Amino acid sequence: MEFGGNTACVLVEIEGEPPLILDLGTGLAYLGRDLMARVPSPGVAAAPFRGTALLSHLHWDHIQGLPFFRPLLTDGAQLDIYGPCQPESSIAQEMASFIRPPVFPVSLADLPGTVVYNDVGNEKFTIGSATVTSFSVPHVGPTNGYRVDSATGSLAFVCDHQQPRDGSLIVPPHIVEACRGIDVLIHDSQYDHEEFAIKCDWGHCTAEFALELARLSGAGRLVLFHHDPAHGDDWIRRELARVRVLAGPDIEVMAAAEGMTLRSG
Repeated sequence: MEFGGNTACVLVEIEGEPPLILDLGTGLAYLGRDLMARVPSPGVAAAPFRGTALLSHLHWDHIQGLPFFRPLLTDGAQLDIYGPCQPESSIAQEMASFIRPPVFPVSLADLPGTVVYNDVGNEKFTIGSATVTSFSVPHVGPTNGYRVDSATGSLAFVCDHQQPRDGSLIVPPHIVEACRGIDVLIHDSQYDHEEFAIKCDWGHCTAEFALELARLSGAGRLVLFHHDPAHGDDWIRRELARVRVLAGPDIEVMAAAEGMTLRSG
């Protein structure tokens, strides 16, 4: 009730530019509602929606919100999706196989808006005034992390990250470099030590592993993300308090919550 129950979806707002969305989980349905409710300036007609999404991977909890994204129900709308290259297909093919009868009432192509797909690996590209760096992250299946740099700040989004199965805190060097000097690190922290010992091959990590990456990369703030759906508010509060003690004064630690807003600068 406090931290929220929707799956991964984060909005990045750069003043004067279309929305940049990180992952397409069930939270996307609520984001779409809020975006549609924004009123244009007096005397200015609402332009067709334009936006971009950075998709970490194709697991259900990260894509289920797409067919419920209200802006795509309007003519002329367009959402550009960047996501990890697939070994034997493409993001477009995989998404089309997910959003279609009989598993969904209509196909994605039947919606009034348009979705444009871009398969990306370890590379840099621009979205508006922002520079985006995509980098591979060990998980279950092809997975990208993303770094976003703008004139007002920087963040890294590493939402599903497989910790070494022996429980060690060895972070892949290329991920440390990709996150070097960022203002905000949004990172997987799904398990405690006992849970990780049981689920060490499920593709996730402990908060200590997230904190280690924050330390190594020099991140200013760490946002604990991808809460386990079996954990309640009390569990998350206890874990947050524990990790803050481990972090000390140099890194600000917080737990992701629906409606949370962080400002750069």
